[in-house]
Formats: sequence, C-alpha cells, structure tokens
Amino acid sequence: MGIIAPHSRPAARKWWICGLLLLASAINYMDRQTLANAAVRIGTEFHLNQEHYGDLELAFGWAFAAGSLLFGALADRLPVRRLYPLVLVFWSAAGFATGLVNGYGGLLACRTMLGFFEAGHWPCAIRTTRELLSPENRALGNSVLQSGTSVGAIITPLMMTRLMTAELGSWRYAFQVVGVLGLLWVITWFALVRNGDLAPAGASANTGPHKPSGASWRVLYSRRMLVVLFVITCINTTWQLLRAWMPKFLQQGRGYGERETLYFTAAFYVATDLGCVGAGIAALWLNKRGLSVHRSRLIAFAGCAGLTALTCLAAVLPRGWPLLAVLLLVGAGALGLFPIYHALTQDISSEHQGKVTGLAGVVAWGLGSPAQTLFGRHIDRTGSFDRGLAIAGWVPLLAFLALCLFWGKTARRGPTPPEAAQP
Repeated sequence: MGIIAPHSRPAARKWWICGLLLLASAINYMDRQTLANAAVRIGTEFHLNQEHYGDLELAFGWAFAAGSLLFGALADRLPVRRLYPLVLVFWSAAGFATGLVNGYGGLLACRTMLGFFEAGHWPCAIRTTRELLSPENRALGNSVLQSGTSVGAIITPLMMTRLMTAELGSWRYAFQVVGVLGLLWVITWFALVRNGDLAPAGASANTGPHKPSGASWRVLYSRRMLVVLFVITCINTTWQLLRAWMPKFLQQGRGYGERETLYFTAAFYVATDLGCVGAGIAALWLNKRGLSVHRSRLIAFAGCAGLTALTCLAAVLPRGWPLLAVLLLVGAGALGLFPIYHALTQDISSEHQGKVTGLAGVVAWGLGSPAQTLFGRHIDRTGSFDRGLAIAGWVPLLAFLALCLFWGKTARRGPTPPEAAQP
C-alpha cells in the first residue's frame, strides 16, 4: 500500500490516533507509578532503605536507556503499527509479574525488564505524531501524547486506594490490573489503526521513501542534537526525581498519611496534565499571533521551567495547603517541558526520528538515573528530602539557557499560511 499523505487523512482520524497514544502513555505511567505509590509498603515488606529504593529506580533508568537505543533504531526500520503493540505486551507482562515477586531480587529484575520495554513507547509514539501532524500542530499533538502520563498517574493512586487494604501485601493487585489493561490496549490498536495510517518503515509521510545517506546520519552528531541531548537530560532528571520521590516526601518528609498522599498524588497529576496541554496550546497560540514556531516554543518552555524552579519554595514550606499548592505548580511546569522538547526533536530528522528519540533516551536515562541513588543516599545520611528537592527543580533552567545560546537561528515567520498548513 502506498504512503498516504498527511493532508489526505481526515483530521479527526489523526486526533483519534493521538488519543490512542494518550492511552498508551497512561498505561505506561500506571505501570511505572504503582511502585512509587506503594513504595512505603514495599519498603516495609522487603526491609528496604532509601538507597535500595533509589537503586530500583536506577535499574529501571539504565534499562530504559538500553531499550531506547534498541527500539529507537527499530522504530526507523520496522512498521510502527506492529512494533508498538509488541513492546506494550512485553512491558505489561513485566508489570504483571511484579505483583508476583517475593523479595528484593525479583522486584529488581521486574523493574529492569519494565524499564527496557517501556523505552519502546516513546520512539514509536513520537514517530507516529511526526507522521500524522504538521510542524505547527506537533507541539499540541505531543501535548496530547504526553498528557497521557498524567492521566495514568491520576488514575493509579485512586485505583490503589480501592485495591490496597490493611493487608501489607495488597499492593500486588494494582500491578496485575494494569498489566491486563495493556493487553486491552493492544486489541484496540489493531482495531483502530490501519495499515495505511502510518508510513512504511524507512519512509516519511511528509517526504516519501528515504534512501540511506551518510549526510543524513550527520544530524545525529550536529550541534542541535547535542542541545537536545542536554535538554532531555536536564528535564528528565528533574521529572523522574519528582515522580519517584514525591509520595515519599509527603509521607516521610512532611508526615502525611498514605491515603492523603494518594489523593494528593492524583491532584498533582491533574496539574501536570493541565501544564502539559497548556504548554502545547500556548506555543500554538503564540505562533498564531505572529511569533515564529521556535520562538513560540521557547517562551512556553521558559514559563514551564520557571514553575518547576518553585521546588526551592516547596523545600522550606511546612505541611499545609501552601506547600501543596506550590507542588501543583511545580508539577504543571515539570511535565509541560516535554511536548516542547519532543517538537524540537521532530525538527532534526524525518529519516532518523526513531534514532533521535532513542539516542536522547539513552543519554537522558544513562546520565540522569544515578541521581536516584544519590538522592536516596542523601536522604539516608541527612534524614531530609529538602535540599535535593530544591536543587532538582532548578535544573530545567539550564536546559532553557542551552536552547537560547546554542540552538541557532530559525526562520522568522509567524503561523504557517493556510494553503501550506495540514489539518
């Protein structure tokens, strides 16, 4: 079957597929957040200290880095329509198996496998939005995709308030429920996405089939690629520290109960979802009012980085509503950075989109994951989450500075003319 040009697909169908990507992101984060939300219980059952918990996140992160390299390359070679559901089946199986472990070793093995196969989600999903959407719509499309992480993280604590009983080991049921949801998504994917909806492997719906080119490979070593690698390392390290440690910070650092923490965690991810979608809308709104696509993205990124830096305020606030309000703003900013980042990667190469995303994942998780162990070790030594939390929120400002200094000149134009725009 020939490649279907983006403008020939009904606009509604494109956004329905983006909605399915949202659901995949939701399941991805439900598998991931079950551990964070049950961390105190699991630590009690398996007698883990804070550094042990950090090591679980480190193993997940390094496995994610390895998976990013493999699946990033495969996403450019194999049909995404088949590769995507395959990795989702494997990560769902790893999540389900987590509910069956009886010790730290089994938990570590399952988290490693989960990280490896979850890495396939992003190269497949980002390649899909690139094929479906035009450049000015990609930040918004990526917001829909990325917002699924918040949806999953909202659902997970609410689900766990129902599944976790007074029995210490009742945390296991959540892992198994989420594993089953992954299999249901695979069935829906094949029912909704047709063979002609996505370009064949090695081709782009925007430009047609590609021929291997040594010059095209050089984009992976370009200045902008180096900037992308620095940006994702900064924003991903901050986000993963917030994701993994916030429930522990609230319970063990500020004295909130388990149920209070679960309910606030759901509210936190509502805020991250609003920030994620808001960043995409803001970038599109600024572009429609005459700013260039890149400048619009940069302003949205700066606003989100500023919100994330409010961790320095959260670190000195005691238990109470001001602390919780600041954490909501931090969450909105921290996740809002990602759709802008994804849009930047989509400007680098159509032929190597999967490799760009995969290589960025390798660097971000490979370099950033040791921060999890260091964070836990610092808490064990000092008994406080505060200093680490304060520092983590300022790291995205370094990413913004790199974009300003090293991205280079872009076209100075406003919104894409109607005749050139794709629905």
